Amino acid sequence: MGERYEPTSDFLKAIIAEEVPLFGDEYGERNLRRLIAMTRDADLSNRDWATMLLSHEEIDTPDVRAALLAAARDQDDAVRAEAMLGLARRDKVLALPLIREALAGDFACMAVFEAAELVADPSLIEALAQWTEPSENAFLDQLAREALAACGVGSPVTSKPDQRDVR
Repeated sequence: MGERYEPTSDFLKAIIAEEVPLFGDEYGERNLRRLIAMTRDADLSNRDWATMLLSHEEIDTPDVRAALLAAARDQDDAVRAEAMLGLARRDKVLALPLIREALAGDFACMAVFEAAELVADPSLIEALAQWTEPSENAFLDQLAREALAACGVGSPVTSKPDQRDVR
């Protein structure tokens, strides 16, 4: 079994362990500002985790949205995808062009499909359809089909047996 993927930052590990508040008082506000700053950290594991943690928080402020928008342009695919998911949770219109751009590429992370499902915009149907073909990753294929269905179309793949499972 491989090592567990964790950030290098003890601060982020404390957030994961729910030992650090991100709201409620000045201490929480300082922690939130620190988390936002970590979405730009030089260490990829810290940027990735900070963006994912921020994405999953229910906090919606201009600073949070700005951090997620900046992270949506990160050099790393996973960081960008987590940022898109966070934006989709807060503002579907803002997230839509970023999701569309990600789906036009050659690679898409799980969070891109989760964001597409949340946004559920029919304009994503064509871009999502290409991702529903059977691949080596059945889980990602299923996420793409679920996103496509949320956008208003049942995937043609869902009505047929998965080609990889045929023996």
